[in-house]
Amino acid sequence: MASKKLRLAYLTARDYDEMHRRLSWYEQVSTNLRPAKYRLARRIPCEIDLYAAPDELVWKEHDRLGEKARELLNKIDSGDQDLTDLSPAQPSFLDLKVNLLGRMIHRCVLCEWNCKVDRVAFTKKGACKLDSKSRVSTWFLHFGEEPPLVGRGGSGTIFFSSCNFRCVFCQNWDISQDPSSGAPVDSRRLALVIKSLRSEGALNVNFVGGEPTPNLHTIVEAMNQLDVNVPMLWNSNMYCSEQAMLILADLIDIWLPDFKYGNDKCAIRLSRVPRYFEVVSRNHRLAQSNGDMIIRHLVLPNHVECCTKRVLQWVSQHCPKALVNIMGQYHPDNRVPSERSTYADITRRPSLDEMKAAYDFADELGIVYSPVS
Repeated sequence: MASKKLRLAYLTARDYDEMHRRLSWYEQVSTNLRPAKYRLARRIPCEIDLYAAPDELVWKEHDRLGEKARELLNKIDSGDQDLTDLSPAQPSFLDLKVNLLGRMIHRCVLCEWNCKVDRVAFTKKGACKLDSKSRVSTWFLHFGEEPPLVGRGGSGTIFFSSCNFRCVFCQNWDISQDPSSGAPVDSRRLALVIKSLRSEGALNVNFVGGEPTPNLHTIVEAMNQLDVNVPMLWNSNMYCSEQAMLILADLIDIWLPDFKYGNDKCAIRLSRVPRYFEVVSRNHRLAQSNGDMIIRHLVLPNHVECCTKRVLQWVSQHCPKALVNIMGQYHPDNRVPSERSTYADITRRPSLDEMKAAYDFADELGIVYSPVS
């Protein structure tokens, strides 16, 4: 409650104006003034035989069509092109993405663990411990997300099971650490869920977990069975592979990434993940160039200097257009309460002084955080 009272003092009309400016594409899609990006991908023709072409040629075509997608997006955004003038293509850029992911899942490199396991045969488990079938724990209209993602209708949130991190403080550990939780969902069922959420008033479709990345093949195939206009939101730990990010770049209207740690030492100790800063910073750069973005940073007690300030400094330099949610709701969970001596530094909530230090530093850097924090 103290941190909430603290941040209210920082809200200004200028901040809200800036929020709307930085989320202009997302807001236009959510109000049906612009088409969602995945609908553009369905109208860009693919000119190769997707079933006969080798991987190298498919990726080359993906690069070519990515340029076409960016050109079309600019024309749509400027009002020079209308989606109704374009018919769905067969095969399309979206078909190509589905095809690529179908290949990738046989030697999985969807995230930076690069396990290269065959998740269809499933004779060996990768970091996410998932086979090729996606599992969803729950879906509903979520009113606890950032204000621009909620509005009056809520965020159409879909919680996928399992995760490629092992965060010792995870508050959704029952979903993220159990790959068998939830129920199997194929692309057809997922498409129906998305359509239902939008019809119920969802401002966006929010892919989260756990972690959505291991389920990218199901998500993109579901998009290929839709034509409902709704912003696609990627709510992720951002440990995606570069290939996965390239596939997402032409489909995601708004990014909601986590940026947890300012160094690899804390990432390895608290989430059991290597090369964290290198991978996550790369993916934030890619997201910044391909859509609107709200970055989430969870302030951990005793980690303001090593993590919070370093993350905010990096964001101010490399993602200056992003809004940042500086989150003060950390509480000890998962393994922390039972292993207090091992994780003594994070056995309490962040203090008022720590939250103030985070907000003050963000102000010094010119980061816009108040409307979403």
